[in-house]
Amino acid sequence: MLDRYFLRELAQTVGATTIVLVAIFAGTSFAQVLKQVANGSFPASVMFQVLGLNMLDGLSTLLLLAGFVGVLWSLGRMYRESEMHVLSSSGMGPRGLLRPVAILAVGLAILVGIVSMWLGPWAARTSDNLVAAANRSVIAAGLDAGRFTELPGRGGIIFVDSLSRDGSLLGNTFIATERDSTDGTRRLKVVTGKHGQLYQESDGDGRFLALYDGWQYELPLGADNWRKMKYERNDTSLSSIQSDDSDEDPAHSLTTSQLFGVDNGDARAELAWRTIAPAMMLVLVMLAVPLSRQQPREARSARLIVALLVFYLYYVLLALCRSQLIKGKWHHATPMWIICVLVFGLGVYLFRNQYAIRKPRKVVKP
Repeated sequence: MLDRYFLRELAQTVGATTIVLVAIFAGTSFAQVLKQVANGSFPASVMFQVLGLNMLDGLSTLLLLAGFVGVLWSLGRMYRESEMHVLSSSGMGPRGLLRPVAILAVGLAILVGIVSMWLGPWAARTSDNLVAAANRSVIAAGLDAGRFTELPGRGGIIFVDSLSRDGSLLGNTFIATERDSTDGTRRLKVVTGKHGQLYQESDGDGRFLALYDGWQYELPLGADNWRKMKYERNDTSLSSIQSDDSDEDPAHSLTTSQLFGVDNGDARAELAWRTIAPAMMLVLVMLAVPLSRQQPREARSARLIVALLVFYLYYVLLALCRSQLIKGKWHHATPMWIICVLVFGLGVYLFRNQYAIRKPRKVVKP
């Protein structure tokens, strides 16, 4: 009965904390994705898919913080309301508290391991595939037959009267772009074609639209030296739809099995971070147990601020070790595991010190 009570209270608090953190992270990610859509990095049609995948990719870090804060807040409430003191006076020892906390910690560690080793990389690969599909199809850029559409990256205005199902073949096409010429004048370029086809370069970077049997007009604004040209084929470059994230890590999109076959700093750091994430969950929950102990009249935020500082220091130390792996200065993750063992040992020491039997003070007679 007591184990079920502890598990229910801890799970509810961790779940509520996760929802709050996901909502905060969703707002931040949504603002970033909107910025990328405005810059032409993402088409609006895949905006919410990319947002959801980014949130799924960052879930492992959110679960670490949610598990730590959830256990800390739930046990802290029990201490403030004297529940823990009543249970201790009724004969509940340290094992009675550690057993449900350990069950929750193992469950959270398994969940973090699934997200970090499989679900997160899958979300990153799926997001990259969505962007790649947007480069291969003008449908992903929001183009629809029978209406004018602005191309991403300020690529101009396009109109087609018909469109194939995969978005690679176009019917009668009209494209209008406005550019500054070398002499400082503004020029309007209009291209028409009876049919067109979208294709990419061999490396998949460049994206072009080939138009056939049409006319091209160059109209300098404010001047009368217009030019008209008939063509059989006219290739027009289109802006690529790709992420503008400067911190993009190619190794993050690889599967865990693929990381074992890659020998470079990025792959070693990514593999180390994925494998150590479940251990981080166990360490943080163990550390949260002694840090949650509060007096009934103690301020609620006092221990929380200290605990968040400890979490930040622990996370930064591991991030510094990861950066050393990326730079190639270290070739194994042993320092990261040493830090985890030391922090876990600190949590065990603090917990045992709290439940240690105090020696009675000697009364000094006057």
